[in-house]
Amino acid sequence: MMGNKLLLNEKVRSEWVDYNGHMNDAAYAAVFSLAVDELMQVIGLDKKGREAHAYTIYTLETHLSYLMEAKEGEDIRVTYQLLDHDAKRMHVYFVMTGSTEEELAVSEQMLMGINTETGRPDAFPADIRSNLEEIAAHHQEAETPARAGRKIGINKK
Repeated sequence: MMGNKLLLNEKVRSEWVDYNGHMNDAAYAAVFSLAVDELMQVIGLDKKGREAHAYTIYTLETHLSYLMEAKEGEDIRVTYQLLDHDAKRMHVYFVMTGSTEEELAVSEQMLMGINTETGRPDAFPADIRSNLEEIAAHHQEAETPARAGRKIGINKK
């Protein structure tokens, strides 16, 4: 679990390609959403874990940067780095790379743990928190990505 950990291997599907001949912006978001689903599995919130704990993850905020075009049939991979976490939130940085290992897109996300019985934010169950602590210990030495924490805006001269 050192540095960026692989979550997802995919190929750009034909239904993800738009009239510009590359992956549509919404498809990038969908791929990162699939990566969140995979992360949930990694931390123990697969279907069985969600049911056992009556607990899930919601996305609170996403910053998605489109860096390069992804073409139909291209191999894409998504890795993640846990930047921070607290009792009920995760700050995660996802990187999508293509067949040349160049970054195609990045998605920085704030994810919130939710008690599905109350529909309200709640602390991570003990075993999930333990899994996050283990991941955090492996990721603590990794450098914070340069694009993390960016704000959107037009720079005035």
